[in-house]
Parts: sequence; structure tokens; C-alpha cells
Amino acid sequence: MSDVTIRRALLSVSDKTGLVDLGQALAAHGVELVSTGGTAKALREAGLAVKDISELTGFPEMMDGRVKTLHPKVHGGLLAVRDNAEHAASMAEHEIGAIDLVVVNLYPFEATVAKGADRDEVIENIDIGGPSMVRSAAKNHDYVTILTDPADYATVIAELAQTGGKTTLPFRRAMAAKAYATTAAYDSAIATWFATVDQQQHFPATLASAHSLVTTLRYGENPHQSAALYVPRRATVPGLPQAEQIQGKELSYNNYNDANAALELVAEFATDKPTVVIVKHANPCGVASADTLLDAWQAALACDSVSAFGGIVAVNQPLDGPTANAICEIFTEVVVAPGADAAAREAFARKKNLRLLLVSELPDAHRAGLVTVPIAGGLLVQDRDNGAITADDLKVVTQRAPTEQELKDALFAWTVAKHVKSNAIVYAKDGVTAGIGAGQMNRRDSSRIAAAKAQEAAQTHGWSEARTVGAAVASDAFFPFADGLMAAVEAGATMVIQPGGSIRDEDVIKAADEAGLAMVFTGMRHFRH
Repeated sequence: MSDVTIRRALLSVSDKTGLVDLGQALAAHGVELVSTGGTAKALREAGLAVKDISELTGFPEMMDGRVKTLHPKVHGGLLAVRDNAEHAASMAEHEIGAIDLVVVNLYPFEATVAKGADRDEVIENIDIGGPSMVRSAAKNHDYVTILTDPADYATVIAELAQTGGKTTLPFRRAMAAKAYATTAAYDSAIATWFATVDQQQHFPATLASAHSLVTTLRYGENPHQSAALYVPRRATVPGLPQAEQIQGKELSYNNYNDANAALELVAEFATDKPTVVIVKHANPCGVASADTLLDAWQAALACDSVSAFGGIVAVNQPLDGPTANAICEIFTEVVVAPGADAAAREAFARKKNLRLLLVSELPDAHRAGLVTVPIAGGLLVQDRDNGAITADDLKVVTQRAPTEQELKDALFAWTVAKHVKSNAIVYAKDGVTAGIGAGQMNRRDSSRIAAAKAQEAAQTHGWSEARTVGAAVASDAFFPFADGLMAAVEAGATMVIQPGGSIRDEDVIKAADEAGLAMVFTGMRHFRH
């Protein structure tokens, strides 16, 4: 079995895009058109001869259109193996004609849910006959062509023109594969709605999801790994896949991963004053808020100018020319911003390899959702870490209470620490990170590394003392021993913010009191593995 002549086509679509052009092309090859409801109406209005599905089945469309194609004369015409004598005899006995092409796109279930329709309308937009025809046609792709996407109409029109009204087996196989992916994604959307919306199940018994390929990437984390970018079938959160890339070569897997880390962190400051985040290998290496983006950039860069080389930059406000020019003074892989003025674009244009990504809006840092991590033999699923605290949530546990400025610095450091790989230690002062320690096997080492980076920054810039002096320090989880705290004391910190909850909390509090520190407990931790 190879090429198949198209003699009869059944068309039933909710999306009428390209329908008339396809119908005209089929008619030009002498194809009989069979159709339903609004599809038949649209074809007739274009001057095409159309047979109603009821003429084919001998039954009228009934039950508000719920029953129209669920009939042996439809599915027999789709599923019959044409060169099987028994199948051919059954077709002749029951006067079942072959259907060679099916054109179906399904009821707009996802769009109906997205617009906030009530339950009855959602249920009515669960297509039954459509998926049944799609699956029947796709199963019998040796003989039947299935089209589920208007984007494929031009291809089939060209193939019919080239072959004199036939379709090729490779094309039918490709369309069958696409058809099953379409029905799988459709059923996934329905299953997800029933489980999470209708039944309010947080973790359904079966986790159904569907994603569409955006593009393949040059490679993954390393050149020997293949990689691709997918998006959910109905993306509800703005992010990098929806961003406009103004310039620069295509993004790599690592670019996407690092840029997303920067975007998620800067989103925490969406409504704050100008803020700049610099990320390297998915960890922030400098974060600052200031009166201008330029000031914020300079302060963030000064935190760790060594790590910032070849990094990712994200900002919470549209970029201006002076800030763009300053960013261009060092090698930067990607810049993410909610806009950029003409001067900024002109500055970046001189760095042809720099990728400039403009997002329409920053994602909601406190949005709900699930995150997944594949493991050997399974999949871990958890809620997004959208936990947030305010000053009112803090418990002062030391003899000395924090000053207002120390409290501000502590909350700033805590926000950044949420986005640092655990074990995470972040020093901050006056809305600027002073030192960041990430991803160590113990908290003491993270604290020492953060302090060492602050000392290096002071030496680099000729400051009289490191920014950790008089700073607040945030720990993403409790200090199990006082040694990590004492490392912060040695660095000059005066304020500590940590979750608390260790069996040695009293030892740590005692050490803080002896050092004259102010310390608060959040009651919430932010492990980020």
C-alpha cells in the first residue's frame, strides 16, 4: 500500500481556518465532500456541493448534535481494510462506502475553560464524535488520510496536486502520528480539568499533561546531550518562551535555564524600585535595588564582578540607554527585561551575540502551580515554592530587636536566598547583596564563601570594609550549629534571618545574644536543590 486516491472526504471542523481553500482543492480533484452542521454550511456558502452526514448514515443529526458521526456507515468507511475480502464483503452487504480523507479539529474545550465558562458549557465542549473519527482514521492510515490541523491543509493540497489526487503513505503516517498526539493532548486537558477543577484533586491519581514543541536546541547542558523547548498546550504564565527576542543567536538549554532563574528572582521585585539581578549557573551572584536601573546595575555587579562575566541579567523595569551601555561593558549572555527604549536597543545592537529578550510582563512570583523532577523510575511532583513572609510574620528571638533598616535588609536577603541553591547564605545591606554562598554541603562553608566574596569585592573596588559589615544575613534553613552563625559574626553581620526549628535553636540564640546580634525566625524554609 502506497499512494491512495482521495474519492470521498468527511469534513467536520470547529476551526474554519483554511476550510474553503481545502474544500475547493478537493472538489477540483473530483472528491465527494461529506460534512456536518456549520462546516457544511460554510462549504455551501463558498459554492461547493456538499452531502450532509445524515444522507450518508440515513439518520438525522440528533440530541443537539451530540450524535451525528457515531455510526457504522462512518466508522465502517474509515476502519475497513480495503484489500481484506471479508471487510470488502461487509461493506458491500451493508452499503458502506469508503471514506478516504477525514478533516477534523475538535470542539474548543481548552478555550472554553480558559474563558471561564460554567460547568455545563465546559461539558458540552467535550468532543466525542470528533476524537472517535480521528482515531479510526489514524488507525487505518494505510488507506485513510487524517488532518487535524489547518496548518497541514497547504501540504495536502500540494500533495494532491503533485500526485493527481492522491496522498502518499509517508504523509499519511505523519498525519496519523500527529492525530494521536492531538487526541492525547485533548484528553489530557479534559482529564486535568475534571481532576483539578471539577473534583479539586491536588495530586490526581493519574497526572496527565501535554506540551507542544517550540524548537529543538543546539544541545543540552553539554554538547553530547540533545535538547528541546516545549510549552504547555495552554500556557497561563508569561515567560521566556513567550518573550520577544530582539537580537542575538538562538538560546541554548543553559541560557534558558539560567535566564529563567533570573526572571523568577526579579519577579519577586516586580512592584519595587528599580532592581537588577545577575545570575550565573542558575544562582544569583548579584542583586540590587536602587533609585535608578543604572545604580542598581552597578551595585549588583560590584557584589561579584568575577562571576558576572558571561552571566544573565534580568531587570524589573524597561531598560534605558545608560544602563544598557553599562551592561555592554562586560560580556553578558542574555538580558531579560519588560521593555527597552530605543537607546537601549541601539546599545545592545553593537553586541551582536548578546540575546535581548523582552517579556510582556513579569510572572507572578507568588503564583500557585506544580513543579516536577524526573528520577530513575518515577517523577517527583510538588507545589511551587511560592511562600512569602512580611515583617509581621517574623519572630524576634534575641535580646536585641532589629532596627528598621536591619529588618529591610533581612527581608531583602531572605527574598534572594529563596532563589539560591541550598545550602544558601545571603548577606545584604541597603538593598544590595554583599555576598552570596550557594550550593555547599554545609551551612558554615556557604557562610564563609559568601563572606570571602564580600572581602574580594572590597579589595577589588578599594572599599574600606566589606559590605557584610553591618549587613543582614539570611539562611535558607536553620543553623544546626552555632558555627555558621559565628562565621556571619566574623564577617561583621549584625542581623540574622533564618527559619528556626533546630533542636539546637537555644544554643544558636545564645551565641547571637553573646555577639550582640538581632535575630528573627521566619518559621518557613526555602530549600532549593
